[in-house]
Amino acid sequence: MRLVFAGTPEVALPSLRALLESDRHEVVAVVTRPDAPSGRGRRVERSPVAALADELGIEVLTPAKAGDPAFQARLKELEPDLCPVVAYGALLPESALAIPRHGWVNLHFSVLPAWRGAAPVQASVRHGDDITGATTFRIVKELDAGPVFGVVTERVRERDTAGDLLGRLAESGAKLLLSTVDGIADGTLRPVEQPSEGVSYAPKVTVDDARLDFGTPAAAIDRVARAVTPDPGAWAEFRGERLKLGPVLPVEVPDGEPLAPGEIRAERKRVLVGTATEPVALGDVQAQGKKRMSATDWARGARIEAGERIS
Repeated sequence: MRLVFAGTPEVALPSLRALLESDRHEVVAVVTRPDAPSGRGRRVERSPVAALADELGIEVLTPAKAGDPAFQARLKELEPDLCPVVAYGALLPESALAIPRHGWVNLHFSVLPAWRGAAPVQASVRHGDDITGATTFRIVKELDAGPVFGVVTERVRERDTAGDLLGRLAESGAKLLLSTVDGIADGTLRPVEQPSEGVSYAPKVTVDDARLDFGTPAAAIDRVARAVTPDPGAWAEFRGERLKLGPVLPVEVPDGEPLAPGEIRAERKRVLVGTATEPVALGDVQAQGKKRMSATDWARGARIEAGERIS
């Protein structure tokens, strides 16, 4: 089939490569978000999907909005049979959905109808799910509500960050997407409507969502920190400045006085912070304007005083 692939970040690359390597289909173009500032220097860069397409000489379409008449006119000229989508990052109007013969098929990183929305993997980690997965479905007007073609499942490991889990789902999801496209081409795959029960939503994670509250239980702090790693990254305040924090680890403290929520105790091999339950050991720490370092190195440089707290 003739395919126009829509995707933007690095997580979409395994799926794009799988489709490109198939001898059954032809990727005639990609649709991706426009070039945008990235990194510390805020240099304008191509998206990972656009960069790969440039390397391979594939046409790249970067509409500001998918409703742009010029974009839709070009899409019609390309005559795609199907448009596979992985993390494109923009809404698709019905006028665009109607162009490909077999519609648009999205790879979404949850087992639908759970965690519809922009951040399903982060939500799965944050809420302590044991099992998650990926789903292929036909895109319709309502958010992530279209009929399902296929599902793969994945166990959420005890110390998974969102980045760890998303990396595995990107690989298994790529195989699912390719098999879905094959099944649509063969006429052997029919989508099934999603159940009306079990619907949940995962909105985009903001920087405010990534702030750790040491007045909550250690298990909840641990899940939040892992859910926002690597992006946007967990943080708290210390001495009036923002402190970026890597994942934390709930620990038992057999000796010594209990720690109040937020209270810091710097030991020789670890740095503990009190919570509403047991303390957590800090992982990497990055003070404002400084490089990321181990918590013990940070504590030595900061010269933590008895009773100081992270807020």
